[in-house]
Amino acid sequence: MKFTATVAAVGLVASANAHAIIQRVSVNGADKGLLVGLRAPNNNNPVGDVSSQDIICQQSGSTSSTVIPVAPGDKLGFLWQHIIGGPQGSGDADNPIASSHKGPIQVYLAKVDNAATSAKTGLKWFKIASEGLNGGKWGVDTMIQGGGWWYTNLPNCLAPGDYLARVETIALHSAYTSQGCQFYISCAQFRVSGSGTWTGSNYLSFPGSYSQSDPGILINIYGSSGGPDNGGKAYVAPGGAVQTPVCGGTNPTTTTTTTTTTTRTTTTSSRTTTPGGTTRTTTTTTTRTTTGGSTGGAGLYGQCGGSGWTGPTSCSQGTCTVLNAYYSQCL
Repeated sequence: MKFTATVAAVGLVASANAHAIIQRVSVNGADKGLLVGLRAPNNNNPVGDVSSQDIICQQSGSTSSTVIPVAPGDKLGFLWQHIIGGPQGSGDADNPIASSHKGPIQVYLAKVDNAATSAKTGLKWFKIASEGLNGGKWGVDTMIQGGGWWYTNLPNCLAPGDYLARVETIALHSAYTSQGCQFYISCAQFRVSGSGTWTGSNYLSFPGSYSQSDPGILINIYGSSGGPDNGGKAYVAPGGAVQTPVCGGTNPTTTTTTTTTTTRTTTTSSRTTTPGGTTRTTTTTTTRTTTGGSTGGAGLYGQCGGSGWTGPTSCSQGTCTVLNAYYSQCL
């Protein structure tokens, strides 16, 4: 595979100060604290071998005993930084991750009996979020612009119980060679409340669902243009599409129906004179009622847009807010 001198130079600059660790979780804007509710590695070295057990939650390191309480539809945030606790030294101007490390950010969930104690192996994972390349902007670019934070939402009708969330950044700057792709992963521990019914679909296994030859993993993103935009081509992240929640046979959006009733009353009178000279007056009243309905947009916290979305694109409550290229929500 051909690649430019720029790509080669970037690939050689793989020092640890370019790497990152996912180390904080927020729920609806509230930071839960350093390493709280996380299974995070104790170093910032990436995983390259997708057949390794480390592709699940990264290398073993810190495991929190906390399971973070959440509700369906909650806004989740995940923070990347170079090393545990922040930048790597006073001169680290490239925190939270090297800007050259272009690539997608993705989130998977797996339902477990106890998020604090469950093994990470043998689980059924389903994808709930993915931001790849959109208009020349990568998921990693969004994360850097957010100071290391990247956000998504839990599905609105997610069933109650414990879940592990597998959160990954995939850095593609050296992905032009086998195992050159870099995965930065942590797993978060959540306990979902509510009365939802959806527990995922199109389940994946880790390791097993990623291949070293996957076109979203073995790729020269610099392409013919010499820039990190995949040569202007579409990028397809590994792991398939984000799964669309289904509750009660419908997408997890709430529609509001407004009923308009119009009543028209017509009164007619007639007078009849009998042969005996008696006059009779007959009055007839006719009432007609017309009822019409109109369906509004998605309800509060419902999905209202995103790549491939075919549901409502307006909100009956709140404002349709873009969270990433694949998910807009009424907030």
